[in-house]
Amino acid sequence: MTKNNFHPFTRNTLVRVFFLVVFVAFSLSPATAAKKSSKFGGVQIGAITYSYRSMPDQSLPAILGYVLESGLSSVELMGGPVEQFAGIPQVKDPQALRQWRTTVSMDKFREIKKMFNTKGVKIDILKLGSPNWSDEEIDYAFNVCKTLGARGITMEISEEAAKRMAPFAEKHNRYVIFHNHGQPGTPGFSFDKVLAYGPKLMLNLDAGHYFGATGLHPNELIERLHDRIASLHIKDKTGPKAANPNKNMEFGKGETPVAEILQLVQKNKWPITCDIELEYDLPQGSDAVKEVAKCVEYCRKALVTKK
Repeated sequence: MTKNNFHPFTRNTLVRVFFLVVFVAFSLSPATAAKKSSKFGGVQIGAITYSYRSMPDQSLPAILGYVLESGLSSVELMGGPVEQFAGIPQVKDPQALRQWRTTVSMDKFREIKKMFNTKGVKIDILKLGSPNWSDEEIDYAFNVCKTLGARGITMEISEEAAKRMAPFAEKHNRYVIFHNHGQPGTPGFSFDKVLAYGPKLMLNLDAGHYFGATGLHPNELIERLHDRIASLHIKDKTGPKAANPNKNMEFGKGETPVAEILQLVQKNKWPITCDIELEYDLPQGSDAVKEVAKCVEYCRKALVTKK
């Protein structure tokens, strides 16, 4: 009988198979999963995680899951779920909360940063803190901000807040980023007065609220103050003279020039993140994750479609 020397698995074949298996396993592991970017045409599109407030699970891991499902790679992260993940006492006693904030370890916050980084999501801004907090609590907010790798913390705009927060922004070398609602429609309101309190004070300009309150094209203000704008909140609203004034609408159904705002940032290559804030009523049968994803696609088309 003739001896058959052929063996289907030669040494070289086994080596190739081994490295193929290792490569596939490595590629499919959670830590090395493909990271999807939501930077379109040079403009970073993100969302404030407040957009997911209607979702049933408000734990931080669940919120990260919503962000990923929406196709986003950066966020303005709400502080509530962050502190809950870190173990803040579930009480209303200000003294107990102050005690926790001023003594808590940063270990859990480092864990949060790793959790988001592993999934390819940048914590761009943290919404945490208040000008009414004690000095020690404000220091804590900035320490959390730095631990998470965020550029700064956001809060509601006012001259009082600017005066209080400016020294802390300088001390910690992080921004305090002021968010507007309808204040620009109030006689005597001035962004410049707020910003004059310190160079580390920036704007989180809510372009939708600005348009809804004033009827003015946001691009005029953005062009003038672009170097003091850290981020924009992107939403579509009707103007103050509409039949249904200052109303949140699905993207493309309101009067806010959303595409023109995004394209202005793109044209000038300004380092301004554009964060979706979902505030319109959810269509029947939909949810916040699906609607944010629709908003992301709207922004993507505005930035990559040739005019």
